[in-house]
Amino acid sequence: MSESTRKKGIDYWLPKLVLSPTVAITIVFIYGFIIWTTILSFTKSRFLPQYDFVGFDQYVKLFLNDRWMGSLANLAIFGTLFILICMVIGLVFAILLDQNIRAEGALRTIYLYPMALSFIVTGTVWKWILNPTVGIEKFMRDLGFENFTFDWIVDPDMAIYTIVIAGIWQSSGFVMAIFLAGLRGIDTSIIKAAQLDGANLFSVYTRIIIPSMRPVFFSAFIMLAHIAIKSFDLIMALTGGGPGTSTDVPAIFMYQISFQRAQLGVGAASAVIMLMGVTAILIPYLYSELRVKNND
Repeated sequence: MSESTRKKGIDYWLPKLVLSPTVAITIVFIYGFIIWTTILSFTKSRFLPQYDFVGFDQYVKLFLNDRWMGSLANLAIFGTLFILICMVIGLVFAILLDQNIRAEGALRTIYLYPMALSFIVTGTVWKWILNPTVGIEKFMRDLGFENFTFDWIVDPDMAIYTIVIAGIWQSSGFVMAIFLAGLRGIDTSIIKAAQLDGANLFSVYTRIIIPSMRPVFFSAFIMLAHIAIKSFDLIMALTGGGPGTSTDVPAIFMYQISFQRAQLGVGAASAVIMLMGVTAILIPYLYSELRVKNND
């Protein structure tokens, strides 16, 4: 075997050998467990896995569970407000930074800093801030506002909105970075031409720049929706799903019903429904990305 042939063989097989452990781990511990969870959702598993298949009984039981339906309603409230407000705040911040203002780098770092924190840290900090005995309410009363009340975190009707506040604080800077990258990718010649035609700055953004950023908006929506559906650690650290089940979401329901109430089959069914939700969001995104690349 010649030296060149041996070198080509090494160049061909070496990357595959290096990547093979990662690929094997991914197949087993991601796709393998997805398949296993799906199988368990069709069984009557409780504390331990059982393989007595019962069809869709666990899914029927799941959707007859009032707590599951309540967690879906909470997810709808949290997800809608979280996505919309993050996108609005992120867009406004991105437009402000796009004006080439002084100290842009420092401001961008400040806006992005919350994203560097884990959701556990964010939830813990906001739990202190919103606690009526040590947080904002106590601070305002110490300033002399004796009638000031901000006890959302212990109010079952308002607790879900504390999750929204903490989530927005954590993620809006990330959305700002996405939008800022999109704004910097706009062809400046189009903007200059519009300004020469007499368009003011507001019209340039609302009629030219923002409409041309539809793919960026779609990408930001996909990422935020993915975060919302998988939300677990932020809520566990901030409210633990309480008071009662007022901040319960599907991820917390799945964890508690599977490992604290020993209903593994129902928990697996809820996990499959969550996976279907994430897939329903990702498929249109992947389709649009592949279509754009094929058109190019």
